[in-house]
Amino acid sequence: MAKAAVRPAPPSSYAPELDRLIHERLRLGIVSALAVNEALSFADLKKLLNTSDGNLSVHARKLEEAEYIACTKTFEGRLPRTEYRLTAAGRRALERYLEHMEALIRATREA
Repeated sequence: MAKAAVRPAPPSSYAPELDRLIHERLRLGIVSALAVNEALSFADLKKLLNTSDGNLSVHARKLEEAEYIACTKTFEGRLPRTEYRLTAAGRRALERYLEHMEALIRATREA
C-alpha cells in the first residue's frame, strides 16, 4: 500500500509569524469589536465577548501596553466608566493579521 506524500511546510519567508498579541482569541475579539465600533465600554466588551472582568482586564491591558487600543476612564455621576478605542497602530496590526490569515487560507486552498 502506497503512502501519501507528505508536503513540507512552506519556508518561513512565505509564512511569517502571526502577530501573537492579536492571535489570542479574546484579544482578537477585542480588536475586532473595536474595529467596527468607534468605542466600546468595558461592560459592552465583557457582555459581547462573554468573559469575566479579570480576563477582559488582563487582555485589554496587554493590547493597551502595545498601543493597539486606548483606554479612557471617566465617571458618569458617581459610577466609573472605562471606554476603549482602537488606535491607528491597532487598526494596522489587525489589517496585517487579516492579510496574513487570508494568505494562509489561499495557500491551503491552492495546495
